[in-house]
Amino acid sequence: MLPPSPDRRWTLARQLGLSTAVVRFWGEEEWWTFDSLLRTRNRFADHGLSLEVVEDRPPMTNTVLGRSGRDEEIETVKQLLRNMGRVGIDVYSWVWTENPVGVIRTSDAVPLRGDSRTTAYDHEQSERAPECPVDVTEAELWENLEYFLDEIVPVAEEAGVDLALHPDDPPVASVRGVPRLVNSVENVQRILDLHESPNHGLTFCQGNFSAMGADVPETVRRFGDRIHFVHFRDVEGTAEEFVETWHEEGQTDMLAAMDAYREVGFDGPIRPDHVPKMLGEGDREETQAGYTDMGRLFAVGYMKGLLEQTRS
Repeated sequence: MLPPSPDRRWTLARQLGLSTAVVRFWGEEEWWTFDSLLRTRNRFADHGLSLEVVEDRPPMTNTVLGRSGRDEEIETVKQLLRNMGRVGIDVYSWVWTENPVGVIRTSDAVPLRGDSRTTAYDHEQSERAPECPVDVTEAELWENLEYFLDEIVPVAEEAGVDLALHPDDPPVASVRGVPRLVNSVENVQRILDLHESPNHGLTFCQGNFSAMGADVPETVRRFGDRIHFVHFRDVEGTAEEFVETWHEEGQTDMLAAMDAYREVGFDGPIRPDHVPKMLGEGDREETQAGYTDMGRLFAVGYMKGLLEQTRS
C-alpha cells in the first residue's frame, strides 16, 4: 500500500521487483474526481507501477447509518467507481463499518522475536471505553447495506470495477456499542448472496478470517472467484483477543493458503499487511504500527518464496 505521491516507499517497491500498486489517499480532499484519479494513475505509471487498487473510502457515515444525506454520499461512491473505470483502476477495496475510532488495537508494542514490536487487540479492555455516539441496530445495518449495494453494484458492473469488501477488524459482533456485520464466514456469504454479480466480492484479509476461527485455505476455496484482492497477514488468537504475528509464525498454514489461491485461479492484487516494527523504525507517519517498511520487505520476500514453492 503506497501514498499517492512518490516517496521512499515507491523506490523500495521498485527495488523489490514489484510492478503493481495499491493506493490510499490519507485524507486528501475529493480524491475521487476524474482528474485526481487520472493524475494519480499516471504518476504511478510514470514510475513503472500499475495502479490496481484504491483502498480508501469517501465519507459514508450517513450511508452506513441510514441517515438523511446518504443518497448524496452514494452518488460520490458512484462517481468514484465510474472514474476508476474511466482511468483503468480495477479494484475498489471498502469497509462497511462506522466507528469513530476506526481500526482498534489495544496494544502497539507487544514484543516478538528479537524485540520486534507488534500490535494486539483485547476486546474486554476495549469495551471498558465509553460507548460510541452511534445509533444503529444490526437489523438496520443489514437494511442499509442492501440499499447501498442495490445502488452501487450496477454502477460497478457498468464501470468494470470490482467491489472488494473488507471484513470488520476486529471481527467481533460489536465494538463499543456499535454493531458489526462483516465478522463471520456466514455473514460474508449472506452479503455476497445479496447480489450474485461477479463484481461484488471480497478483500480477503487473512488475519480477520483467521481470527474468526475459519480455516483460511478452505475459506479461500469457498469464496473462490469472489476474491478480488488479498491482504496476506496472520494473527495468533481469536476475534476477542489476538496478536499480530510475523507472517510465518501465526496460526495459518501460509503455504496452504497460497496453494488455495492458485487452485481457485486467483490472479489479482495481493499485499502484505500489519507487520511488526523492527530495530530503528521510529514513530513517523510512514512507520505507524503495522505499516513499517522493514517488516513489509520481509513479508514480500516471504510471499515470493511461497509463490515459488506453489509453482513446483
